[in-house]
Amino acid sequence: MKLFVRGLFACALLVAGLVFAGCGSPSPAGPALLDNPQHGSAAGPSATGRQIAPLPNGAGVARFHVGDTVIVSFSGAPETMLDHQESIKEDGTITLSLIGAVAAADKTAGELQTAIHDAYVPKYYVRLTITVKSGDRVYYVGGEVKAPGRQLYVGDTTVTKAIQSAGGLTDFASHGKVWLTHTSTGQRLQVNYDDALQSPAKDPPVYPDDQVNVERRIF
Repeated sequence: MKLFVRGLFACALLVAGLVFAGCGSPSPAGPALLDNPQHGSAAGPSATGRQIAPLPNGAGVARFHVGDTVIVSFSGAPETMLDHQESIKEDGTITLSLIGAVAAADKTAGELQTAIHDAYVPKYYVRLTITVKSGDRVYYVGGEVKAPGRQLYVGDTTVTKAIQSAGGLTDFASHGKVWLTHTSTGQRLQVNYDDALQSPAKDPPVYPDDQVNVERRIF
């Protein structure tokens, strides 16, 4: 009988130990929240405190698109070569003297510069310096801003600067619901305008063709 009672007592202690061990185990942490989980986003936390993953390498860098104006300058050649200005055709190319069609769409200015240089040197010239620039590039600001529409991209633009270039917020703007959409990746970020003014880390960059939209506040 004593052996039976001791056995029951030992079993009870074993069960209690397992219960307490299970209660003390940490639960698995949930995944970090993203405004748009399927795409990377600009570094730094969003206005809502969510963890934001960085953009993939090369994402957000200004790239040429069909219809963009490309300006090519030449220097260092034995004879004078005039600047070439052309809009990218539907097939994604521009056409230059001697070398013909050059793929331009989806390239950065630096990549196109290198491609043109390599097509000319050394086949046609011993040395040649190529400079590639784009014509006017734009981004878009809409919603509750005083002057919505296309804005000229001049480089180093952020969400707050984009809104200010569009005349600033209206009296009905929701300061906490400003949306930035990166056209190159489809990524959508929520920005708090007031927080972004106070902290550059919360003021993400705006690139050519991006869209900034300010929602209307409910009350």
